Amino acid sequence: MRVTIIDHARDRMRERGATEDEVMATLSKGTELRAAGGRKVKELVFSFNAVWQGKPYPQKKLRVIYMEQDNDIIAITVYTYFGKWE
Repeated sequence: MRVTIIDHARDRMRERGATEDEVMATLSKGTELRAAGGRKVKELVFSFNAVWQGKPYPQKKLRVIYMEQDNDIIAITVYTYFGKWE
C-alpha cells in the first residue's frame, strides 16, 4: 500500500509538531478509532520528553485522519496532543 500525505495534512503537521515518520508509524501501528463520513482514524502515543510551546511534556499523541482508496492510504489531516497517557 502506498501512503500519500496531502498538502493540507503536511501543513497541519508543521503547525502541530508532527513528523512524517510519526505519521507513518501511526498509520502502521496505531489504534483504530471510530470516524464519520467514510474516513478512518488511527492514533498512537509517542515518548516526547521535550518542550512544546514553552511547556515540557512527557508524551505526544498523534491522531491521523485518512481514507483508503484503491489500495492506497491518503492522510487527510493530523492532530497532535501533548500530555501523558501511558
